[in-house]
Amino acid sequence: MKYLFSTILLFLLYFSSLHLSAQVETFTTSPLLQSEALSATQREIRAVWLTTYKGLDWPKRKANDKAGIERQKKDLCKILDELKAAGTNTILFQARTRSTTTYPSDYEPWDEIFTGQPGKNPGYDPLAFAVQECHRRGMEIHAWVVSFPICHVPTAKRLGKSALPSMHPELCQKCGDVWMMDPGVPGTDKYLAKICSEIVSKYDVDGIHLDYIRYPEKSISFDDKKTYAKYGNGKNKSAWRQENVTRCVREVSSAVKAIKPWVKMSCSPVGKYADLPRQSSMGWNARDAVSQDAILWLNQGYMDILFPMMYFDGKHFYPFAADWAEQANGKPVIPGLGIYFLNDRERGWPLNVIRRQMYYTRLLGTGGVAYFRSKFFTDNEKGLYDFTKEDFWRDETLLPAIDGAKRLPDAPSNLRISQHGPTIRLAWSNVKSDFAERPTVYNVYACPTDTFSASVAKRIATRLTCPSFDYTPALPTALHQTFYVTSMDAFGNESVPVGFTNEQMQCESNYYYTNGMINVPEVDGLEQLVLYDITGRKVMQTMYDLKLDLTNLLAGAYMLKGINGDKKELLLLRIWKM
Repeated sequence: MKYLFSTILLFLLYFSSLHLSAQVETFTTSPLLQSEALSATQREIRAVWLTTYKGLDWPKRKANDKAGIERQKKDLCKILDELKAAGTNTILFQARTRSTTTYPSDYEPWDEIFTGQPGKNPGYDPLAFAVQECHRRGMEIHAWVVSFPICHVPTAKRLGKSALPSMHPELCQKCGDVWMMDPGVPGTDKYLAKICSEIVSKYDVDGIHLDYIRYPEKSISFDDKKTYAKYGNGKNKSAWRQENVTRCVREVSSAVKAIKPWVKMSCSPVGKYADLPRQSSMGWNARDAVSQDAILWLNQGYMDILFPMMYFDGKHFYPFAADWAEQANGKPVIPGLGIYFLNDRERGWPLNVIRRQMYYTRLLGTGGVAYFRSKFFTDNEKGLYDFTKEDFWRDETLLPAIDGAKRLPDAPSNLRISQHGPTIRLAWSNVKSDFAERPTVYNVYACPTDTFSASVAKRIATRLTCPSFDYTPALPTALHQTFYVTSMDAFGNESVPVGFTNEQMQCESNYYYTNGMINVPEVDGLEQLVLYDITGRKVMQTMYDLKLDLTNLLAGAYMLKGINGDKKELLLLRIWKM
């Protein structure tokens, strides 16, 4: 059934692409497909790769003094602000580039991008700062770890004794002008696990993201004949290679989960899993070309999420996206979209190429999309940023839950609701977390019906760390809804929603609530009454009287002031017009 659904979608997308190719700036889908797409956004990963390698996304400026450090921090904050504003909820932040790091490691040297000198400490901890700033904005941050590639030979020479080939020559081999770790050598798995364990132990990251966890492509002169002869034990070489990469993945995953079981494991396999019955991968796929059995890793629990690098279009994208979705058994497979191809210096794709891919994968229920890479997104290539912010990622969403919880978290209790003029204050008691390092977080919903309905409830706050929330809607009528709160554990599992009742409502005493006539306080010497809205704009002025008719006034918050003979104003009432 699922294959049939994806086939129909592929058919629709194919013919729509024929139509849209002639109308580059127009994108439409049927009402049915639009509703299906919107219903799929309850939980969705909205990710962006933020590259530190060679400063491709960040940093662009060096930090060799306090001013330089502040510039780098300011630049990163600007990027994160822009990503957050567009609806991004997951940052894949490059923490290990080519056996060099963006944090003070006990095992590997600093990357040169921060100071211009390999191995030099920039004077602050970029990864710690990135974690802090991502969490401040309510975004997850996954430490992006480049696995087997090391560095170019000249860089290794400049690093000297701190270079990985110098410290662990048994794990490395020289491949032309670059160094690579050898997946077939016992110890490579333990070393990668050590690096990832260090990151998870030291930092409150939400995930470990393995990149280039594969054998090199044919263009790199990687020769593992000696390794195979020594450790192959007569196995088929292709199967042996797959086992080697799987062993590394399994070792890293086990080490990470032993420290913090809620940390999400992910990787970015080659964009096509394997050849399809009716579509060849043209010799470039994850499982058979570079020994990445990513579906096995997902289904065995070594991975929680896959981010396949689907930097293709047409027949090289749609059938393979459906294949990933069909084999994932409902687990998140987040297509990495090659948005850099929108740039005219790359392939100059029209925006509709990416938009079709985004809607198609949402309809497949893959669990979201990821953009490669940050700069092309924030630069608004072909209007992608605007489209994403204003349309595709407009509504709030939660991240998919991962396996790990034995039970749903307890629902919040001791609910309190109070109204303070145009603001509703919701409060509840804390729900104890199973992990001290990961306190319970909370989500708040507004529902126009008396009973909670996921189809109509609007999520108005996510991942709150404190047990309270102040809500000031744009339209005062939105206050007349039923509000609900859920608790959410470290794995992303939500409790049942519990609602605040109108009977619990308490109002701030210095506000006067009315639907029409009000009684004006009696004050000697007043000559006129003036009414201001919440922005300070004068909306009414009349002679002083003890009765004031506000029947025709729009709902909202106001201040009523009296004016005496000296033209001085006196605050009489704060008014909330229902």
